[in-house]
Amino acid sequence: MKRFHVHVHVENLQASIAFYSKLFAAEPARVESDYAKWMLDDPRINFAISNRGGQPGVDHLGLQADSEEELVELKARAQAADMALLDEGEITCCYARSDKYWLTDPDGVAWEQFHTLATIPTFSAAREPEEPPQAACCAAAAPRGRPVGIPVSAAKPSCC
Repeated sequence: MKRFHVHVHVENLQASIAFYSKLFAAEPARVESDYAKWMLDDPRINFAISNRGGQPGVDHLGLQADSEEELVELKARAQAADMALLDEGEITCCYARSDKYWLTDPDGVAWEQFHTLATIPTFSAAREPEEPPQAACCAAAAPRGRPVGIPVSAAKPSCC
């Protein structure tokens, strides 16, 4: 079963953690100095906040697949709709190692579709030298659309 994903940039992480913990009646599943994430089952959502830059507000939306097969199904749907994909493959970002790609809706809203493979202790880990280069997580050069409500020239979506 897939899980809806929303990533929001916030100015004050601690105040936002307190607010969303009360709103969701649940503590975050993960808290770091710059990031927090709730993995809720009712509603089924991966809700993440960070203060890693960007204007406050919704950064991007996404779908988190529970399996590689679900991710393949999501990718096939996007390709059938003639949506351009930025396939990052296996990449580390947001304290996780994931297989992911990005697409942009007709209005320029960035969508991340991914399958989490493992958690990692840092926001992002360096790639091993023998691995081929891929699009960098959160890279400004990666044309993934624009965060909801923020002009494309003002910011690029973050990676998680």
